Amino acid sequence: MLLLPEAVDDYVGTENPARFIEAFVDGLDLQAAGFSRVIPKATGRPGYDPADLLKLYIDGYLNRVLLRHLKPDFKTIADFRRDNRTAFRQVFREFVLLCRQLDLFGRELLAVDGTRIKAVNNKDRNFTRGALSKFIREADEKLDGYMTRLDEGDADEDRSGNGGSGRGDGKLAEKIAAIKGKRDRHKALLDELDRAGGNQISMTDPDSRAMARMTKVGVGYNVQLAVDVKHKLIAEQEVEAVVDRMAARLAARPEVLDRRRESVEHPFGTIKQWMNQGAFLMRRLENVRGEFSLTALAYNIRRVITLIGVAGLIAAVRA
Repeated sequence: MLLLPEAVDDYVGTENPARFIEAFVDGLDLQAAGFSRVIPKATGRPGYDPADLLKLYIDGYLNRVLLRHLKPDFKTIADFRRDNRTAFRQVFREFVLLCRQLDLFGRELLAVDGTRIKAVNNKDRNFTRGALSKFIREADEKLDGYMTRLDEGDADEDRSGNGGSGRGDGKLAEKIAAIKGKRDRHKALLDELDRAGGNQISMTDPDSRAMARMTKVGVGYNVQLAVDVKHKLIAEQEVEAVVDRMAARLAARPEVLDRRRESVEHPFGTIKQWMNQGAFLMRRLENVRGEFSLTALAYNIRRVITLIGVAGLIAAVRA
């Protein structure tokens, strides 16, 4: 016979991050942070408490462990992340404030840098204005060549007295139809770019952009971090749908380059490898920003637990 503890708390050690997550979320004003459905409706079946779902997400980003006996379905979890994307950024800021109260920020130097993270958009589903114009131009040249071959075939049949076959080679006619179809689709995308005034278009995630050729990220987002060098904690974070402009800014101050790399590479390396954040899971810029706020929050929590422990964090929250 297997004997189990009567309370879930008996499963969780005193230094388990879940204990801090519980205390931290319980101390937040979720309504002020912008979370939806904080106050349940008076009628109908009650939904999951947003506080429990937030704990589930933070715990999941840290340990991928379910919360207590709750088993919300996939749609409940996905909808919560989508509906509260802006509120996640506020939760990240609240933890930054807690770190400041604990004097974990040196406030002497912030290292700012960017990295590229892949979007939910295959490289083949991204089109630049130049690529579209080139394809249309090459398609027109191919069509002109095929049409010339058809005309020559008709002329040969007329001279031989065979009466012609209604435009000659059937396979050639199929190629012409296929190229025309692709040309029309590319022309429609180019027209859409003209209306929007943009330089590229992504079909799966419209906000994502093609990155520089030298990176492994074909289409994605640029993530900017401001890292306090004292304990390599993230003070600020932002996700942009543009390429990194940091290289140009640093050209005027090369002396800070090594210090910046030393400080910022730690969170970037942790986020991409230890936390398995090699690609975003959500589409559209605002959703991606909310997703990365959870990632940055999880990084900071893990870092601070290493510095002062779970008990120290809980004491700070309850102070």
